[in-house]
Amino acid sequence: MRRGVGLAAFDRHEQSKRSFAELSTQLSESQVQHLHSQLAQFRTALAHFATNHRDSIRKDPNFRHAFQQMCSSIGVDPLAGPKKGGWWAEMFNLGDWQYELGVQIVDICVSTRERNGGMIVMEEVIRMIVKLRGVSDAEITEEDIVRSIKTLEPLGAGYQVIDVGGKKMIRSVPKELDTDQVLVLVTARERGGRVVEEMLVHGHQWTRERAHAALENMLLRDGLCWVDEQDETYGRAYWIPSTMEWD
Repeated sequence: MRRGVGLAAFDRHEQSKRSFAELSTQLSESQVQHLHSQLAQFRTALAHFATNHRDSIRKDPNFRHAFQQMCSSIGVDPLAGPKKGGWWAEMFNLGDWQYELGVQIVDICVSTRERNGGMIVMEEVIRMIVKLRGVSDAEITEEDIVRSIKTLEPLGAGYQVIDVGGKKMIRSVPKELDTDQVLVLVTARERGGRVVEEMLVHGHQWTRERAHAALENMLLRDGLCWVDEQDETYGRAYWIPSTMEWD
């Protein structure tokens, strides 16, 4: 005669479930404790490293880059700000360094915006920061500038590093560049900052109407260029300060 599941079998089943649950809890607690122990050892080792090499990280760009790459490979960002980096930022005192550099970038971008319309070449920013900080240009790298600009993202001010014809530029106004504007900037950089409609018509096979509209929009709508109505060759030329070299 076939019988159903009895109370004894049900009790054995429930006891097995409880045993497995207790074993799982014990294993989880052991793994967590082991992880905490590993993190504590890692923190101690990193603190020791920070004590011995803090000055090198702050002053030597190559050493700083290698350190950043090492930390990035293990998912750690010790150069993040105090809210994101926590004790990392306090240990290295580099979070404040990044923010300080970011403030100086803003100062330079704002002070030059009237002449360049909010577009400035990376090399000019580095040159001006070196002069402002009174340090050697070897101590500030493009990577430092890029990381500092990322700390400005929560401000929503539109600061961004873009590539224009293989050259990095910083945009400090919240607007996107269209394809025509990028080509005009590339042409201006190749010609020392000066652009005329003929360069776009013959160099990019644009219609004269398209070239005129692109340059006039950059002049009147975006404020990215100046106009010279006494150009010796063409009578009217456009100068784009963000692509010019300034002393």
